[in-house]
Amino acid sequence: MITVIGGIERKGLGTGAWALVSEDGTTYELLDCPRDLRQAGLQVKAQGTLNDDVMTLAMIGKVFNVSSFEILEKPASVE
Repeated sequence: MITVIGGIERKGLGTGAWALVSEDGTTYELLDCPRDLRQAGLQVKAQGTLNDDVMTLAMIGKVFNVSSFEILEKPASVE
């Protein structure tokens, strides 16, 4: 189990993919991303496991399976 702190991004590759970009710049693809994390700009602390034996269409980073998460900051609303 690892813990990653970073921001949620929507990548437009293929059919689209959700990603968690860590504070050090590492990109993790969120396969079966929890619904509450599907908002670009969220800052989160997520715990989960890396799935090294999965290939995806987006191929944007290691696949991170989220087991639990905490929303640290929501994006500012655009007006």
